[in-house]
Amino acid sequence: MEKTTVAVLFGGCSSEHEVSRISAASVIRNIPRDKYSIVSIGITKDGRWLLFGGSPEDIESGAWEKDPGNRPALISPDRSVHGILAKSGETWETIPVDVVFPVLHGKNGEDGTVQGLFQLAAIPFVGCSTLSSAICMDKAVANSLMETAGIAQAHYLWFFSENYKTGAQKIKLKIGARLGYPVFIKPANAGSSVGISKVNSEEELDAAVEKAAHEDGKILVEEAIEGQEVECAVLGLSHPEASIPGEIAASAEFYDYDDKYKNGTSRLYIPAHVPEGTAQKIRETAARAYRLLGCSGLARVDFFVRKSDGAVLLNELNTMPGFTGISMYPKLWEACGLPYPELMDRLIGLALEKYGQKRA
Repeated sequence: MEKTTVAVLFGGCSSEHEVSRISAASVIRNIPRDKYSIVSIGITKDGRWLLFGGSPEDIESGAWEKDPGNRPALISPDRSVHGILAKSGETWETIPVDVVFPVLHGKNGEDGTVQGLFQLAAIPFVGCSTLSSAICMDKAVANSLMETAGIAQAHYLWFFSENYKTGAQKIKLKIGARLGYPVFIKPANAGSSVGISKVNSEEELDAAVEKAAHEDGKILVEEAIEGQEVECAVLGLSHPEASIPGEIAASAEFYDYDDKYKNGTSRLYIPAHVPEGTAQKIRETAARAYRLLGCSGLARVDFFVRKSDGAVLLNELNTMPGFTGISMYPKLWEACGLPYPELMDRLIGLALEKYGQKRA
């Protein structure tokens, strides 16, 4: 049987570059080699695309970037190429690709930018469409759509960071009147909890807004919810499947970047410690939000279960969730009887199915 060629992209011009490398190394280790051949393209922080033929260990450590065998490469938007163009001496070599797995987190990777390239090239890819990726990355837009659809979520407001410079006092008054304290200050377009601060009083706002503004020019403010943090993995196209929910007991004040990807000291409970009816509502809401925002392939949907009344509040959708050794998405599917290698097979299959192709 002829193997399907999968191009794995990793790195990227994003504050989540390191996370992408760790996720990609894990993805490469778990893609079944009896069915798939893999080519890897690393994207440096300054935006260079390099064809890399080394080990996942070097991807994970960052040593890949110094590999002497690296060659400049790109995904061609020309549909007659249908693959990678890699520099070979004074010419460019064509490497045909059947599907792309963009293991890219955050801006310039998870936000619809590279997805648009793949759609132009008519190359199947794992994950959501250009539009859906962009919507889910911009949490202010996603929140507005979910609010219109009647999906319960934390109270929020948003503003442009440039408006804060000239009208901070007005914005502070609005936050105090609508949300009270504590609140979370977030960049609207970022992931992996990068740029997020918990703010307990008006005096802490300036520093938190400045931190978030380093990541994005649009700032989201959300009421702090006291309760459980619960996540649900979703998989599929027009009839998505939702996993059993998992719960995060954060070791810090909230589930931040270090907890997610560095120290791994948070505790994960699968299944989540919630009543059966609550778990079912989480799964139903996850699938509904997934369809509402046009997701396809995969997404992780994050929730709060409020302590005071047990209300299920949707937090956000992540269209390329982490795939590290401590990431919730693959762990949830494993708990549902879908091991990591089989999950990779399903995701690649869904990418091909979305483009009306059949595997051998």
